[in-house]
Amino acid sequence: MLRKARLKDIAHIHRLVNACAGKGEMLPRPLAELYDNMRDYVVYEDAETGEVQGACALHICWEDLAEVRSLCVVEHARRKGLGGELVRACMDEAGLLDIKRLFVLTYRSEFFGRFGFREVAKTELPQKIWTDCVNCPKFPLCDEVAMIARLP
Repeated sequence: MLRKARLKDIAHIHRLVNACAGKGEMLPRPLAELYDNMRDYVVYEDAETGEVQGACALHICWEDLAEVRSLCVVEHARRKGLGGELVRACMDEAGLLDIKRLFVLTYRSEFFGRFGFREVAKTELPQKIWTDCVNCPKFPLCDEVAMIARLP
């Protein structure tokens, strides 16, 4: 089941995100950052086991711009549609907040293309570059693809 993250989920999200980061699928996130941004996260919890099997965040960057970030699903639950449900939940929340543009930095452009994201130059995201990217160890040689979706 999909739900907003709770404090008890942060340690699980931390392990999940950093396990995916260890495989080169995303950048790691420090525990303190996850607590600071807990309200950004939605999780997918297995109804039978209570295991957090996936997470994704909607991080507001500007008055009309938000980032879908830290999308990750445990290995044994992949290819079952959980990632898509998590992205749709973030997109739905963005719509409720009247956010008109969503972006993602990703290695999986085909996946995000299914949700209406299209590739753009990173220079179209100055708010992201000067807040997060400038502190990233990959900056300025980032190998992720920038993508934007416009919401109605």
